[in-house]
Amino acid sequence: MALDLETRTALVDTVLRLVNETLIPAEDRVAREDAIPREIADIMREMGLFGLSIPEEYGGMGLSMEDECHVMMALGRASPVFRSLIGTNVGIGSQAILIDGTEEQKQRFLPGLASGEIVGSFALTEPGVGSDAASVRTTARREGDVYILNGTKRYITNAPTAGLFTVMARTDPTNPRAGGVSAFLVERNTPGLSIGKPERKMGQQGAHVADVIFEDCPVPAENIIGLQEGVGYRTAMKVLDRGRLAISASCTGFAERILDESAAYANERIQFGKPIGEFQLVQAMIADSYTDAYTARCMVLDTARARDAGEDISTRAAACKLFCSEMVGRVADRNVQIHGGAGYIADYAAERHYRDVRIYRLYEGTSEIQRVKIGRDVLGGAVR
Repeated sequence: MALDLETRTALVDTVLRLVNETLIPAEDRVAREDAIPREIADIMREMGLFGLSIPEEYGGMGLSMEDECHVMMALGRASPVFRSLIGTNVGIGSQAILIDGTEEQKQRFLPGLASGEIVGSFALTEPGVGSDAASVRTTARREGDVYILNGTKRYITNAPTAGLFTVMARTDPTNPRAGGVSAFLVERNTPGLSIGKPERKMGQQGAHVADVIFEDCPVPAENIIGLQEGVGYRTAMKVLDRGRLAISASCTGFAERILDESAAYANERIQFGKPIGEFQLVQAMIADSYTDAYTARCMVLDTARARDAGEDISTRAAACKLFCSEMVGRVADRNVQIHGGAGYIADYAAERHYRDVRIYRLYEGTSEIQRVKIGRDVLGGAVR
């Protein structure tokens, strides 16, 4: 449901107040303690941020794609760790159920995801399966009214705290490709499911990833999404458009925040008797970052509006993800350069920003995967 302009503005302003008054001041603590304080997570739940994309009949806000992008740009000004907390609930965790789930599955799982009572996690990547997502090796063998899952999922966001996992597993061992993969909803307390030790990461401390291990894990047959085998990979691909746009919006918001910090530092840092912002080479870096961020905002909102209008935006969503994830890396790099030696010191936010944004070029499809998709679509005549 699209919000009227006044309501959307009020929602975005509320999110910006949360960002400026609560989230940004907490960033150093979150990075130091590698945890988001419970009171902050509770505020985000009370604001309904876990249910941005989930329809109102299931307890969410049911925002349009354009409205969601505006909110994500606002939230994205804070450390990406906060977006990560709600990301699966808003994106691939809930959307798989919405797009291909049965009504009973929607009624059963979506309200908890919308309220944030349940944290979602999307389990696709494996030790030997990354960009080649169709080569899933985790198996799901049917025995009566249950499927027995065996395998390991790797680098799974929110795994240590998740209450519901959307798991891709191979139900047809004779089909080694996408058609043999099915999607399952696996609850945290299921016997045979265990979580590995959280990984130490380059950035985004406070957002935890870990292995999810299935050892003779019995999952009720009623928990296969859509009650249909062999369509799990297609389900995963269907939800990527929205997820890639939401991530692109977050990249845009963070780039705009970093740009503001670059300009502020350039105005206050004195060298050779004047602010470094008066030197043309510094101005050039500021100009390039502004142009990058402005282009990203235009791309994302244009594509979001097209999706809301019912257009096929698969290629454009990939282009947004490619450009915005690379763009925020460039903006963060220029910010370090503008800060000079201070930008390399952990006491300054510039160093943390540089590390935090690096993951954007990897998850929900690496930049290389986006390029392959875009290139194939254009060469195949799917884009004009």
